[in-house]
Amino acid sequence: MPCLSALSFSFLFPGAGLSFFSLFMAMPSNHRGLGARPDQQDFSRIFPQAVYSAELRERKASTIVAVLQDFFGVDLGSLTLLDIGSSTGIIAHYLSQHFGRVAGIDIDRSAIDFARRTFKKANLHFALGDAMDMAFADHAFDVLICGHIYEHVPDARRLMDEIYRVLKPGGICYFAAGNRLSILEPHYRLPFLSMLPKRLSHLYLRLTKRGKIYHENLLTYRKIRGLVNRFLVVDYTRRIVENPRLFHADYMIQEGTFKFRLANFMVRYAYALCPTYIWLLVKSGNRRRT
Repeated sequence: MPCLSALSFSFLFPGAGLSFFSLFMAMPSNHRGLGARPDQQDFSRIFPQAVYSAELRERKASTIVAVLQDFFGVDLGSLTLLDIGSSTGIIAHYLSQHFGRVAGIDIDRSAIDFARRTFKKANLHFALGDAMDMAFADHAFDVLICGHIYEHVPDARRLMDEIYRVLKPGGICYFAAGNRLSILEPHYRLPFLSMLPKRLSHLYLRLTKRGKIYHENLLTYRKIRGLVNRFLVVDYTRRIVENPRLFHADYMIQEGTFKFRLANFMVRYAYALCPTYIWLLVKSGNRRRT
């Protein structure tokens, strides 16, 4: 991928000029930070149903927008947003209808190529990039999306340091995080997979013919809280479970069902065992908008 230039970026974002281009540092030809991680560089081939389903991805994006609109209480159109692990770009494209300027990065070349071919908008840009070494200036974005990403990177602490760096003071990271203690592992849909020691997880995948190596590194609730300790955490998990329709999450939890009652019990009395957390991570400082 050639280095970005001011001219090419002005073409992608007409009227933005160099002020918005300055958020993006030139990417070197070796794709800064990208290492040998075949499980992630080929994620869209391994899990196509997770990244190419427009219906599923747009439902998730709708929940993201609903949460952020509830938090900000204002129009989102003046805000810049970065989607980390944007994959095929379906979520980023949906978000570009609500935010002023949106960028998406991923190390999966096939997914990024698909996003570039499929979604062409003046306020939307996709780039090959590593979330642990992002080619953006400090304090570049108002909002970051980090949805179920931490378990896929070799160094989750480094990921969070990069998120903190590129967020503006007072900026928000929408953080969706899976729990290691979830009974059903979310990627392979195998019971107890994430709870096992790595050697047993690898063996489990082979015996069930789902794969050879279990690369994901899910954490427990306590360790996830430690991972985000630089941020103020605004917890939306319970609010979404209590009122899924308000946050466009009723495709997952329908009010009045057994699943709804169980989820509400979990968030009240067994929070550390919830399979997923939805938090807004607030970087300290006064928020400055572009």
